Amino acid sequence: MGVRAKILSGFLILVMMLFLAGAWSIYELSKVGASVQRLLDDNYKSIDAAKLMIEALEREDSAVLLLLSGNWNEGREIIKSADLSFQQGFEIARNNVTILGEGAYVDEIEKAYRIYKGLWLKPIVETKREGNLNWYFQEVNPSFLNVKLATRKLMALNDRVMYQTASNLKNRARRAVMPGVVAILSALIFTLVFNYFVNYYLVSPIIKITKEIQKCLKTNEPFQVKIETKDELHHLAYAIKELVAQARTQEAV
Repeated sequence: MGVRAKILSGFLILVMMLFLAGAWSIYELSKVGASVQRLLDDNYKSIDAAKLMIEALEREDSAVLLLLSGNWNEGREIIKSADLSFQQGFEIARNNVTILGEGAYVDEIEKAYRIYKGLWLKPIVETKREGNLNWYFQEVNPSFLNVKLATRKLMALNDRVMYQTASNLKNRARRAVMPGVVAILSALIFTLVFNYFVNYYLVSPIIKITKEIQKCLKTNEPFQVKIETKDELHHLAYAIKELVAQARTQEAV
């Protein structure tokens, strides 16, 4: 292999190592980013749905109190709008079950809300329930709190998973960076090895040839340099040897 090919192959190997490491790191980071983004999107969606349901529940509770006070029109209008908002949030949560055990929390919300809705769905104004705070505190309010608690459990579950995802992101990012670190260390080691071979096969022979030429000029001794590799330097040393021998032959004549 010639000197040019040796140097070129060394640089090509170094470039290839850095390219593979860079591509590997980019792939790992892209994969981590995509998976984390998907998990966070799913968690945020469920948390937002839970917040929507809790807000709707609080509006329904206020509407029930309005109905208890005999304000039928405003109470029914608020409770109808709030029920619609709750159903929207619940549908989002039910269609976004992505965590182990999350389905059980959604079922708990559905069951608790069915009981709660059954209490205020019946007429309140102009019935024995109107103004009956005992009925509210003994049946309605506990049922309202059960639905709210079940919804908060769903929110807390997604909060925990989000925290775990953020914690795992640090470890996964570290693993994604490792190929780059390995590549840098490998490139450093390869550079040292490559520098050794350049000195051994290129620089040292040139120094030997130079010293031998200077020795021939001073002592008039024959040019004797042995180059181990069969490359351009070997041919150069042989050509110099022939040139020195030819010059001495001409001087002898």
